[in-house]
Amino acid sequence: PGTAYAGQRRPADASEPVSSTINSIRGMHDVLPSDMHLWHFLEDTVRDVLSTYGYREIRIPVLEKTELFARAIGDATDVVEKEMYTFEDRNGDLLSLRPEGTAGVVRAVLQNGLLYAAPVRLWYMGPMFRRERPQKGRTRQFHQVGAEVFGAAGPDIDAELLVMCQRIWQKLGLEGIRLEVNSLGTSRERAAYRESLHRFLSDNRDRLDADSINRLDRNPLRILDSKNPGVQELLRDAPVLNDYLGEESLGHFEGFRSLLDGFGVAYQVNPRLVRGLDYYSHTVFEWITSELGAQGTVCAGGRYDGLVEIQGGRPWPGVGFAMGQERLIELMRHQAEPPGEVPHVYLVMAGEEATAGGLQLAEQLRRQVAGLRIQSNLGGGSFKSQFKRADRSGAPLAVILGEDELREGQVTVKHLRDQTGQEKINLDVLESWFKNYLRMLN
Repeated sequence: PGTAYAGQRRPADASEPVSSTINSIRGMHDVLPSDMHLWHFLEDTVRDVLSTYGYREIRIPVLEKTELFARAIGDATDVVEKEMYTFEDRNGDLLSLRPEGTAGVVRAVLQNGLLYAAPVRLWYMGPMFRRERPQKGRTRQFHQVGAEVFGAAGPDIDAELLVMCQRIWQKLGLEGIRLEVNSLGTSRERAAYRESLHRFLSDNRDRLDADSINRLDRNPLRILDSKNPGVQELLRDAPVLNDYLGEESLGHFEGFRSLLDGFGVAYQVNPRLVRGLDYYSHTVFEWITSELGAQGTVCAGGRYDGLVEIQGGRPWPGVGFAMGQERLIELMRHQAEPPGEVPHVYLVMAGEEATAGGLQLAEQLRRQVAGLRIQSNLGGGSFKSQFKRADRSGAPLAVILGEDELREGQVTVKHLRDQTGQEKINLDVLESWFKNYLRMLN
């Protein structure tokens, strides 16, 4: 009583019938148990690779002050203007669900004084939020793994990040992910290029689509990302950013490319490659697959040497990347899906005494045999129904404990996935039998 549900239907009292179920918010999806092995494999692989390069995990809030993203990403970007989930809290503060991770990591290292131990290598994982039009490979809640390095100004760390990405693709068993690179130079060089590009596009305004015209005065570099064939045809004659880079920027880019060549990392220079966030400078890159249609970028990033200063710190070099977990998982489905994790054993029990003894046996085996996965039959049922459940579980073995087995101090082990048949095993040797079984599996 007295609680207001603004813009919502008041929840029904317990005595009221519920007229319909409540579905998830559009563009925000559940991750079901059948898919969790993919998520675990991806996350474990990334965690293992990043740790071998000296990266440490950081966890940042999902909710931040809106100003954090407005400063970092840019007021004129689509992300800040149209896509962020922003609201005013009870104190009148403007808050936003994070649309990306880098800005929050920069805030965290400044707030907690982490920059003084530079270079600092950090990584994060978690959900991000953008109110975009949901489509395949693009959702409103999506998940990213990101890596950030602070305090290293040279092209060596830029190149090592991409070697690290390539190692992740190899560990995941993924192929055909191509790398595109470019340099955005310094903010001053980019401003000069932006002015030249703006003049060119303004002179050809009649050939631009509505979306490009909307971006023309606010952020003309974003027009380089246009998917409109007519705009792309026009851009063939547009100025190229590389022509506006100074000696230092060109040297950084050449050093970066030379290191990639030395590592044997294949890449293509794409002079039209820009990133959608304002904080990038110098090196930018994207890893792209052709197997996911229009949403083919699975990992992207670059250098952001001005971002720490934008967020209130002193000038400090930074570089990083973010990879989209949903897109990588979809690619894993296409190419190299790992096997799902199923129980090794389904425990079939008959009778009250056998059920009590079986559950105690299962607990004992879990303690004794590291890594052994046992799913016990719960809720009773005939042997026939229990074996149907065992088959659905995917377990390769059924361990049967009935009154006869209990009296004889034995279990029956039945092989469900091959023609081995079944065998009787004494309880006093069951631990060693399963340890040997797991050794053979590995």
